Amino acid sequence: MKTSDIKITVALDENNIPEKLLWTAQDGGVEQEEAKAMLLSVWDSKAKETLRIDLWTKDMPVDEMKQFFHQTLVAMADTFQRATADEKMSDTMRDFCEYFAEKMDLKA
Repeated sequence: MKTSDIKITVALDENNIPEKLLWTAQDGGVEQEEAKAMLLSVWDSKAKETLRIDLWTKDMPVDEMKQFFHQTLVAMADTFQRATADEKMSDTMRDFCEYFAEKMDLKA
């Protein structure tokens, strides 16, 4: 069986607050790339629950965090459609993304 690793390195300050996030995915050509935030969700099928790691660096600007969440929500709607073929709910999720963008003043 072939395996592929994704590595996340978190540099912490003296109070255990993330100062730097680096990630590597060699199969994707990514080597120690810096990121300001990450959201990772893993499904635990035994417990039937989602396990999460949500991290952002202390210098992540709030305006970029809003964009990050909006783009993540849009991506989740797309992924939900591909995974379930539920177009009606995917469209409802996208409607919420439009609402979110409007309320966060993310529209140009």
